[in-house]
Amino acid sequence: MSDCIFCKIIAGEIPSNTIYEDEEFKVILDVNPATKGHALILPKAHYKDLYEIDEEAAARAMKLAKKLAVHMTEVLNCDGFNLLQNNHEVAGQTVFHFHMHLIPRYLNAKNDDILVWSHETFTSEEMKEIRDALALKK
Repeated sequence: MSDCIFCKIIAGEIPSNTIYEDEEFKVILDVNPATKGHALILPKAHYKDLYEIDEEAAARAMKLAKKLAVHMTEVLNCDGFNLLQNNHEVAGQTVFHFHMHLIPRYLNAKNDDILVWSHETFTSEEMKEIRDALALKK
């Protein structure tokens, strides 16, 4: 995609701080990091979001995320880890090229409230309706 910033980064048209690359993925440090070590897994093929990426590529992205989370935790000595993937603008997606955020977390850090949301309350009956609507058959 000629207008996609991540496609331009993958193609080398825009410089990046690459921490991992193979034939299918490029992993870069986020230019606006939430924490030290915040990185992005970018598939080299352009998929708009989770709804477009094929299942095999999504599975390989998750395997890479686990490998990197373990490595980053060891190297950065972080106290926890968030793996984040946003889909559509309402969910916080700002670049419409599938990507996964790898966010190391540190106790008492400046951004220790990242991903904090208020909780909703549903009645028992509402929970049963939601459950029944979402129940997935094998």
